[in-house]
Amino acid sequence: MTALDARTVTIGTELLPLVKGPITREDLKRYAAASGDPNPMHTDEEFARNAGYPGVFAHGMLSMGYLGEFLVQAGGVGSIRRFRARFAKLTWPGDVVTCRGRVTAVRDEGAARLVDCDIWTENQEGERKLVGAALLALTRPEA
Repeated sequence: MTALDARTVTIGTELLPLVKGPITREDLKRYAAASGDPNPMHTDEEFARNAGYPGVFAHGMLSMGYLGEFLVQAGGVGSIRRFRARFAKLTWPGDVVTCRGRVTAVRDEGAARLVDCDIWTENQEGERKLVGAALLALTRPEA
């Protein structure tokens, strides 16, 4: 599992994981302020419990941001052509978020080697929280 190399990437290649966390309530407060998303579901325990949740939970876009960092780690700055994700389960304070991915297709287009990947985040118990796909454009050295 390494950063992707245009010369050697193949279907089935696993991307080098990126680990974040454990997520803290302070992380959620800082992210709420930085992102401009003051939804109290993420920062106010009582509000979240009154809404039927056991407590506050992480912003989905926080984990999506981790996936973005993960993709840059895998393909390099400027490599992301497409990136989408679906929020499958909530991420809770205390969760360690691991970003993972696997190459599903490789093809050439001009000077680029295009790499399709399935991507996801999972917690320390292996529960997938975000699932999605990305298209990375790697520079082919021979092109």
